Amino acid sequence: MDGSPLGSPLGAPLAPHQDAHHASHDGVHPAHPAHHDDPGGAGGAGGLLEAAPTVLVLALVLVAAAGYLLAVRRARRRNPAQGWSAWRTASFLGGLAVVAVALLPPLGPAAHTDFRGHMAQHMLIGMYAPPALVLAAPVTLALRALSPAGARRITALLHSRPARLVAHPAAALVLSTGTLGLLYFTPLYGAATGHPAGHWLMNAHFLASGCLFAYAVAGPDPAPGRPGVPARLAYLGVAIAAHALIAQAMYGGFFVHVHAPVDQVRQAAEIMYYAGDLAELLLAAALVATWRPERGRRRERPVPGSVRGGPGSGGVAVGRPASGRPVPGRSVSG
Repeated sequence: MDGSPLGSPLGAPLAPHQDAHHASHDGVHPAHPAHHDDPGGAGGAGGLLEAAPTVLVLALVLVAAAGYLLAVRRARRRNPAQGWSAWRTASFLGGLAVVAVALLPPLGPAAHTDFRGHMAQHMLIGMYAPPALVLAAPVTLALRALSPAGARRITALLHSRPARLVAHPAAALVLSTGTLGLLYFTPLYGAATGHPAGHWLMNAHFLASGCLFAYAVAGPDPAPGRPGVPARLAYLGVAIAAHALIAQAMYGGFFVHVHAPVDQVRQAAEIMYYAGDLAELLLAAALVATWRPERGRRRERPVPGSVRGGPGSGGVAVGRPASGRPVPGRSVSG
């Protein structure tokens, strides 16, 4: 890693001869044994325990996919003319596929013992799957598929004060990006990964907070109180800068409190630096692509004395002649 292109921009790298023991003075600690149980001697019971997370992940992914597809079917039946976008369905299924890749073997088990695997899993769950899931507009789909009473309940929830507060880009930024410093610069990461349940709760936080931030910044679903596009782009810029700073500190060994070898920490920092930037640029592209400015609609409002339509449209006059009576259909020619 001494020849890494990040050696210059990522601050002060550790000396080549510095091992994990010396690195612990900067907060990076030696590797520790895997936290999951050793099934040796347990026979079939150990194998079942090891397979349980895989089965659970597959079940949850399949249930989510089936629920979305059933909602699409119901929405199309309720309003055949409106239908539902196949692109949004593909986006949701693609997001679920990314979640499955992150949690299932080989990456899932590797994330429990290798910090590089953890960071790759974090990027997939927290930064790549959420935009795909959010761009599928699940809230809009639920509003179309549910009964009027159910749709009114969802609308009331979206307009509630707690929902408006949590869904604001500032709150979403703190919950998604702000918690990374708390995770990697305090003993929280060691406590979370010290038990399988803590690792799963951490992944659930990555997914939920990532979806919340993607929804607050670029989600197509209704979001009462959401600021305008320039403000959301500013929040996204803050997130990009914060990710870069955390990755630089991690690569340089500053303030990092992670029990892993130095080379793993530095390679994980590179994953976070490059993969995080790419994910946030894709989110910015999604925001710009779905932006519908209001200026065009305002210009469609007729102005007294003006001509409706552009060149080649016939130039239908909307003004009044001197007599005060409108003359319908009279065209104005140069």
